[in-house]
Amino acid sequence: MKEEPVRGRLLGAATRLFAERGFEGTSVQEIVLAAGVTKGAMYHYFSSKDDLLHEIYARVLRMQMDRLTRIADGPGTVAERLHAAAADVVETTTANLDDSKIFFRSMHLLAPETQKSVRAERRRYHERFRELVAEGQREGTFSDRVPADLVVDYFFGSVHHLGTWYHVDGPLTGAQVGRHFADLLLTSLREGDGDRAGHVGQ
Repeated sequence: MKEEPVRGRLLGAATRLFAERGFEGTSVQEIVLAAGVTKGAMYHYFSSKDDLLHEIYARVLRMQMDRLTRIADGPGTVAERLHAAAADVVETTTANLDDSKIFFRSMHLLAPETQKSVRAERRRYHERFRELVAEGQREGTFSDRVPADLVVDYFFGSVHHLGTWYHVDGPLTGAQVGRHFADLLLTSLREGDGDRAGHVGQ
């Protein structure tokens, strides 16, 4: 679905200002001035500054959930689908790094109910990802020595840490980092030295 122009301008202005001045240091008036709209127009789309911050992250998460669903339900072995899913979440996170960094830096400032909603949305993504790991464990493709929940928590701990070190002008592209992360994930899930994931999907 194509984003409405006014809504997109508001999100773009809020993202830029939150990055420059911080969430607390940015007023609604500054956002609407930067977006070139009225406060009435903003409140037509967003109920508050909290709502804007939430949507900056939520739109990235919705996009990632859509992509994960297509990959998980698509063709290929479970190893190929998990590799593609792992690489994709890293690549899309690096492509939207400012949005994620702004949100995680300011999430604690959101209302408790909004924080609860965000955690639930992120949990749905992690659960779908976990189902791929569990599928591979059930069919014997992956080792079940480590519970699927722990595998997913460990992997996403690394994904959420990307904002502390990844730079777009660094030596690796987001796609390259994604492939490396996916290779590491699948290798850790394989049993024995002779049955490693290698470079599945490349």
